[in-house]
Parts: sequence; C-alpha cells; structure tokens
Amino acid sequence: MSPRGVAIPDLRERLFAAAERVVARDGAAGLTSRAVTAEADCAKGVLHTHFASLDEFVAELVLDRFARSARQAEQLQARVGQATVTANLQEVVLALLKALPPAVVGLAMTRPAAAAHTREGFQAGAPAFDAIQHAFTAYLEAEQGGGRLPAGADAATIALALVGTSHHLLMTRVPGGGEDLQAATGRLLAVLLGNTPPSAL
Repeated sequence: MSPRGVAIPDLRERLFAAAERVVARDGAAGLTSRAVTAEADCAKGVLHTHFASLDEFVAELVLDRFARSARQAEQLQARVGQATVTANLQEVVLALLKALPPAVVGLAMTRPAAAAHTREGFQAGAPAFDAIQHAFTAYLEAEQGGGRLPAGADAATIALALVGTSHHLLMTRVPGGGEDLQAATGRLLAVLLGNTPPSAL
C-alpha cells in the first residue's frame, strides 16, 4: 500500500482504472469508495480527499473517459490519407465503446447526483459526443478533399449517424453481453461509406 503522506503519481487515473476493474469484477453494486481504494492499493480515505463523494468520483470518471475519446477522435486528422477511412473511424468508435463499460455508464446515469454532476460537466464545456462528432466531420471532410471520400458525400451527416449509433450502443449494451462491436461498427461503416472508392475503404 502507498504510504501515508507520499504523493501518488497519476492518482486520478489510478483510482479510475481501479474503479473500472471493480465494476468489471463485482458489478455496479460492488463499487464503493473502500473497494476502489483497496483495488488501487491506496489509503482508505484517499478517494474522499480528492472527490467530494462517490457520485462525484463516478461522474468524473465518465467525463475523463469522454475527454480521452474526444482527444483520440481529434487525432484522426493526423491519419488523413493513411490506412483506410473505415479502419481509422472504427478504431476511434471501438475505443469510445471500450472506454466506457456499460456498468460504469449505468452508474453515472442511474445515480441522480452522479448524473447531475456529469450534466454540469458537459454544460461547462467538457468534451462529449458533440466534440467527437465535430472531429469525425473534420476528418471526413479532409479525406473528401484528398479524394478518398466522394465529393457528394455528406460528411456531417455520416459523422452524426456514426456518433448517434455509438451513443445507442454505449447506452444499451448489457454488461457481459456477447455482442460483436467490431462487426456491428463494421456493418454500419460499410453502409455509411458505401460509395467510397474501394481503395479507401
């Protein structure tokens, strides 16, 4: 266990990762502040030293994972002209879906205080689906400019459909369910990018 009074590098991420492991192993009911700190190998009170409540902690976890996904979506610009349009988009969508386990999303949505704190974060400008949608649109428009997406394709609508489906999958997945997310997103992209030149798919 980390000794008292010693700063713990990357404490937030350490606690967030521990919470995800607890939820994956014990379900939403198993997520307590003590379970998180025990999993993170930290002193019992360290979570409440940095977060006002478990609800605030859960909300901050969700906000952090959305921000991480938005940053990854923004990095699509560096991949314009590389690999394939499908592969580049699918990588970001799958990362988003994997970054937010269903049980964690459920906690943030079903605990009123956590849901309120999450909404406040989004209202204050924390990245969410709109930031990811904007990044998808910018990426698709760049690929369009390079000829890897047809000139007549509606980049903004493709981005909206992709983000909307991602939202649906994120909110409706069953913890431990056997759905093949890669296959599902692959089929969606095949439809959305149906007129894209084969070499860019």
